[in-house]
Amino acid sequence: MKDPREAFDLHGKVAVVTGAASGIGEASARMLAGAGATLVCADVDESGARRVADAINTDGGTADGVACDVSLRNDVDALVQGTVDQHGRLDIMANIAGIIHESLVIDTKEDDLDRVLGVNLKGVFFGCQAAARAMVEQGSGSIINMTSGAIDAPAPNIVCYAMAKAAVAQLTKTLAVEVGPLGVRVNAIAPGFIITGMTGRHWRRSDGTIDEDRMREVTAPMLERSTLGRVGEPDDIAYAVLYLASDAADFMTGQILRPNGGVAMP
Repeated sequence: MKDPREAFDLHGKVAVVTGAASGIGEASARMLAGAGATLVCADVDESGARRVADAINTDGGTADGVACDVSLRNDVDALVQGTVDQHGRLDIMANIAGIIHESLVIDTKEDDLDRVLGVNLKGVFFGCQAAARAMVEQGSGSIINMTSGAIDAPAPNIVCYAMAKAAVAQLTKTLAVEVGPLGVRVNAIAPGFIITGMTGRHWRRSDGTIDEDRMREVTAPMLERSTLGRVGEPDDIAYAVLYLASDAADFMTGQILRPNGGVAMP
């Protein structure tokens, strides 16, 4: 049996994380770097990506921060090819970048649908394509996609987001079947309610400060639905990313992990 510490050791591995400038993406980049991986932190917010990379380097890790709009195939292809050119390999691709739009189905505008699908679905698709090509060539690798608890528990006003995330779940399974025989694993994570900038839109004032009363009001029903009696933090999801990236998950592919506090148990 492999030493458990060795199974989670990512020294010598190269990882790309999209959406790395904040939230789950930032936590995942820091987590993978903490386990020894060399990181490429990518985000449409280049300054944010560089900030996270700088923090990783300050903590003794190795990271670069780069700009990438995942809705643009050329950006994603360049991100992956640049990583391979610089580091000689790509072992972990975490497709985490995402946005949200709120509207009822009957009120949703085509432009808003296209914008969300462009990032949350096409962006993941482009990331899967580019990473799979590199990983198939080297005969190994782990692709990790970020879906959502919205695929299990329908909610009003987030149809664009939920549709994209459901499609990502199926994309994950399809790609897993295609590249598994070639040494590449593909899995996804469906987080429950996590305290991030995205969920913080419900209680953040226009000046950026937090409305504590509104935060308690929004999170109260989430706490009631959670078997564990709490909402999640970005690190809760980053630990799942670490598992799927590591050798400890060598027998895992085509799976949807659900760190959601017991809100949904499909």
